[in-house]
Amino acid sequence: MTSKPPAPRIRKSSEQVREAVHQAVVDLLSDPGAGDLTIPAIAQRAGVNHTSVYRRWGSREALLADVVVTRLERDSPLADTGTLRGDLTAWAEGGVASIRTPEGRLLIRAVALSMPAGATAQEGRDRQLGRRLEAIERIRERAAARGEDPPPLDRILDQLVAPLYLRAIFGIDPPATGYPQLLVDRLLGDTGTAEGAATT
Repeated sequence: MTSKPPAPRIRKSSEQVREAVHQAVVDLLSDPGAGDLTIPAIAQRAGVNHTSVYRRWGSREALLADVVVTRLERDSPLADTGTLRGDLTAWAEGGVASIRTPEGRLLIRAVALSMPAGATAQEGRDRQLGRRLEAIERIRERAAARGEDPPPLDRILDQLVAPLYLRAIFGIDPPATGYPQLLVDRLLGDTGTAEGAATT
């Protein structure tokens, strides 16, 4: 694949800078000839000064996490279906749709495999990924307000979130149909016919 030339450096708004940097991350991850994914390389591809990237994100790890979470929020906005089961299923369906795309798998693997260079890098990455946990907490809060009994956050992470992202990291596609429903059924303690719903 031919490497794309760096974007010309022109004055951009804050949101334009964010979009250009995010796209540069995706382009570099998708380009096997692009070399190492570094802040200077990302800045050059985006057509911005590397100091602007450091100032806004603090580290490569925090930037990668921001790209992943932003795309997940864009592609699978938090749904309010009126039930805990419906909300969790919609959330899982968005996650499955994301990891089925080459871009989604690349980004999640990049975040998972990037090692923080220090406490600041770890804090930045955790802050960005925390946005996804906040979305799950909102689902739990809405369920509780409706009188439902949502599972603890740790159980949701272990039984709903972790299986999705482990598949993305190892490049294993989810079953073709029924996988989000299967995970939610297992999480909420409703098995039986749900097991047969997921087929490869």
